Amino acid sequence: MDTMKIGGYIQHLRKAAGMTQKELADKVGVSFQAVSKWENGDTLPDTGLLLELCDVLNTTVDKLLNGGSVLLKNRKLMRVEDVIAGFEHMEQIGRCFGENCSFFTGMVEGVNQKMNIDLLEYLHERKTREVLWAEVLIQGILSGRTVDLDEVEANFTNRKMVMEIRKYLEKTAENN
Repeated sequence: MDTMKIGGYIQHLRKAAGMTQKELADKVGVSFQAVSKWENGDTLPDTGLLLELCDVLNTTVDKLLNGGSVLLKNRKLMRVEDVIAGFEHMEQIGRCFGENCSFFTGMVEGVNQKMNIDLLEYLHERKTREVLWAEVLIQGILSGRTVDLDEVEANFTNRKMVMEIRKYLEKTAENN
């Protein structure tokens, strides 16, 4: 567990609720120094306080202990950086084996045919590359995986793609 991340999340929720450290402390029956230690990542709240603390902060224990992010109902997290690396590895196959190698051309032709695109053209520009990343993430979401929207926002410059990914995440969350 990342105590700094958990502490930052507690502080974020407390401030969003318009509470001081003392007010939060009074609501859960601890000293304001204890709240300060949580928020600084020095200590974690006692397990006996977690349910009450989460109730006061309007969150869940799993989300609190994950520092604000949660894997929904055992949905495996897809990392955007892994998707990006996957496409970089595809390009490396062409560089390593040669772009005329049947292994590489077969891979590219398979993607082109299945998705009705020109993969190599899509990989040349950042904007179209992000479309490919988004497609993989959306397919993952539709197959029961999830993504961290903060990571999506950090890696995408195309706001339209971010909104599409958000839409699919919200839709699948409603259905669960």
